[in-house]
Amino acid sequence: MPDPAQDTPEVGPPKESAAGVPAVINSVRHVNDQAGVRRGLPAMLAVNQKKGFDCPGCAWPEPGKRHRAEFCENGAKAVAEEATRRTVGADFFARHPVADLFERSGYWLGQQGRLTEPVYLAEGATHYTPIPWDQALDMIAEELRGLDSPDGAVFYTSGRTSNEAAFAYQLFARQLGTNNMPDCSNMCHESSGSALTETLGVGKGSVSLEDLYEADLIIVAGQNPGTNHPRMLSALEKAKRGGTRIVTVNPLPEAGMKTFRNPQYARGLMGRGTDLTDLFMQVRVGGDLALFSAVNRLLLEADRRGEDVLDHAFVTTHTHGYEAFSQALLAEPDDTFWARTERDTGLSRALIEELTAMVVASERVVVCWAMGLTQHKHSVPTIREVVNFLLLRGNVGRPGAGVCPVRGHSNVQGDRTMGIFERPDDSFLDALGAEFGIEPPREHGHDTVNAIRAMARGEVGVFLAMGGNFVAASPDTGVTEDAMRRVGLTVHVSTKLNRSHVVTGTRALILPALARSDRDHWQGRDRWVTVEDSMGLVHASHGVLRPLSEGMRSEVDIVRELGRRLFGNTPVDWDRMADYDRVRDHVAGVVPGFEDFNARARRPGGFALPHAPRDERRFPTATGLANFTANGTYAPQVPQGRLLLQTLRSHDQYNTTIYGLDDRYRGIKDGRRVVLVNAEDATELGLADGAYTDLVGEWTDGVERRAPHFRVVHYPTARGSAAAYYPETNVLVPLDSTADVSNTPTSKSVVVRFEPSSRRN
Repeated sequence: MPDPAQDTPEVGPPKESAAGVPAVINSVRHVNDQAGVRRGLPAMLAVNQKKGFDCPGCAWPEPGKRHRAEFCENGAKAVAEEATRRTVGADFFARHPVADLFERSGYWLGQQGRLTEPVYLAEGATHYTPIPWDQALDMIAEELRGLDSPDGAVFYTSGRTSNEAAFAYQLFARQLGTNNMPDCSNMCHESSGSALTETLGVGKGSVSLEDLYEADLIIVAGQNPGTNHPRMLSALEKAKRGGTRIVTVNPLPEAGMKTFRNPQYARGLMGRGTDLTDLFMQVRVGGDLALFSAVNRLLLEADRRGEDVLDHAFVTTHTHGYEAFSQALLAEPDDTFWARTERDTGLSRALIEELTAMVVASERVVVCWAMGLTQHKHSVPTIREVVNFLLLRGNVGRPGAGVCPVRGHSNVQGDRTMGIFERPDDSFLDALGAEFGIEPPREHGHDTVNAIRAMARGEVGVFLAMGGNFVAASPDTGVTEDAMRRVGLTVHVSTKLNRSHVVTGTRALILPALARSDRDHWQGRDRWVTVEDSMGLVHASHGVLRPLSEGMRSEVDIVRELGRRLFGNTPVDWDRMADYDRVRDHVAGVVPGFEDFNARARRPGGFALPHAPRDERRFPTATGLANFTANGTYAPQVPQGRLLLQTLRSHDQYNTTIYGLDDRYRGIKDGRRVVLVNAEDATELGLADGAYTDLVGEWTDGVERRAPHFRVVHYPTARGSAAAYYPETNVLVPLDSTADVSNTPTSKSVVVRFEPSSRRN
């Protein structure tokens, strides 16, 4: 297939509703184009079913009672990509030198099909060539064995990796002697985990689906469920029909949060659907800390006037730091506070007071958020302020209330639970050492940003990625690519081609893995794995499709074979881990909450992990209580003539996987190199609708970062804010511009100027 141009889109008005008949049509089209009816239909009927496999897309949980078609449009696209009949083999690599593949788009690479056999790029070679599995695994083991230090290896993990594979993978790295385990959490919800661990003692969400249904008010901040977590819209619809009010906080109006046309019901297919948002707060990019601070100040002021707005019994019994928090927030004079707040949020005081009135009228409140809150310099303070907001009225640890960070990848939360973390707790390492008779390393390892820095310094001899697309997902694309080229051996365990396969170390291997939807057959029976969803529920996942090639191996087997080659079977018996029940028994011996793992995972629907704040209002923090925090007044400021750019997904995209070139809900068709700019801002900057511009990033290091030739689209974004798709704009995100505490790249806070495109369209 040709590699289509992505900078000449058709542009129409944004949609006012999400899903409905178009979602059904697009789902059917993608499944049929990729997999066909005979292969695609069984997969779609098994996805997210209790005896089927977990969707490889987002981590939104399944309800107890499931529809026969328990998937969304983007889930259908994700499964279709895995279930495709297209394959990439030796003939493909013979036709395409790596230099040619480097010039191709990520969309084109992904459309070629499933990888079917291991391939190797020798030093100085121009093409990948097939290599036997044994030879490839021996090569990796030899390279690891020859490192001067175990910290010369980096082990990256994608959020789709199963619990069993993640546990084996972290065990392998720690038996080698390193905690260099960056993962995709470092680039997304690390800020959530940092803030929640400090304030509540558990770095995960505290709510269940039932809590959403029981809430009086749900605030959805910095999140676009209609594209990124479409099945969440069903939960919001159910809550709304039960009387819950919904507030949306976002710089862009999104179709999914306006009206949801649920394709599971006639009212969604034939009727007008369900209006979801009761109040839209169009906050400026990065203004969420100022917004939640303002609401908290209004609540504190109302309490000082004697109004019954705070849960003093909860605050007194279960929290720490209230006085310091309240004094800091009330210290600024009223006039300067509100002038700054209106500047930083782009919202009027009257609108913020309207939101506060809704809060006071609501006994039970849930706050949901995603990347719009987590990818700023001040993300951790922002999420701490969200926790302050909930603590003031006792909205943690009771039904219908709590924190709901919505994870973006199907098992990213489970991977962290299994020990994929560069800064593990001593308690986890103690348990791991006792279970296997090893001495795990205690020195903290590299997260994503620090791994790139280490590669750039020439300190990494082996980079091994368990899934994912590290090069495309990481910030500062040019810096990341240059760093990757300084590695001795790069290894990618993958299902399909992606950008990371064409930006290699001195030598490179691609190892084809079974996908979530594939059957994993071993010794006459099918093995199965488990995953953890965004709300801490663990359940089984059974692949149903016959693999397209016998050359594909499971991720667990790849790790197990490497372990056996490098360490023998002492003291870890790697051979026995071919039986995944053995892996789960080891998990039960190491990870709290997984006692009797094998039996509980076999129950239909799985089981819930313990969560002390939710289950018993116990807060395992440094103080033993839920912590109020003073978070300051930071908001990103932009020089005259510049805008603050946020990177985001299109509707035909999941993370760095591009399914197509349309963004239906935003009115974009057949193109991705677009920048969405408020019409008034565009007029002031001289940017005509349809003009072409280069986006030039500005940061304190003075380095020019340029994303060329983007079509300007006048769009109802918040004033001072712009938006464009990643990974095309990751080149603009400085590696060293990261969130305080969490070190997450600031992909939602990129200062850009606009220069006329140097290319002719």
